[in-house]
Amino acid sequence: MYVYNGKLFADDPSKNRHENLKPEFRAAIDSKYKQHFSPEMILGYVYAILYSSVYRKKYQTFLKGDFPRVPFVEDVATFQRLSAVGIALVQAHLLNPVPIGSEIEITKGSDLLKKAFHVKQDRRLYINESQYFWPVADNIWNFQIGAYQVLDSYLKIREGRKLTLDEIENIMDTIKVLEFTEARVSEIDSLWQP
Repeated sequence: MYVYNGKLFADDPSKNRHENLKPEFRAAIDSKYKQHFSPEMILGYVYAILYSSVYRKKYQTFLKGDFPRVPFVEDVATFQRLSAVGIALVQAHLLNPVPIGSEIEITKGSDLLKKAFHVKQDRRLYINESQYFWPVADNIWNFQIGAYQVLDSYLKIREGRKLTLDEIENIMDTIKVLEFTEARVSEIDSLWQP
């Protein structure tokens, strides 16, 4: 969103900060909405649109190998609402803070991740034959970002290892973030009707 004296990162972010938006883009947004939105609000809007299931379905072909355009809504109030949802998603995805969600538990056991599998009817995410996280809904287990099934991908790269306490907590946090994300996707889809 910002550059610092021409650099992406700075020792002191409060000094010499300039937004990293093309002037033509900035002018178009300001003109369209007749007001000046912060780069964070613009990022929030774009983030929300990119999470819209309607958008991903409509631009599915382009998303595989190109950069499809991001359509901007006409109504300033809708822009602001979508921006707020997008900002909340950004914060959740950064785990800053972890959203409040289901109270996730893990059963006692060795914490050895042999092969993860999900039992839909019991809402259990097993890490070995007897140890599991609960409750994990089927839609959360199957949640994908791009071509990656989030929980399955995270767990596959840890197969054969004993999970650390940090990894166990991260899995629980990720489940909460995915629940939060799924709810926000529904909210985005209700607000954005192309």
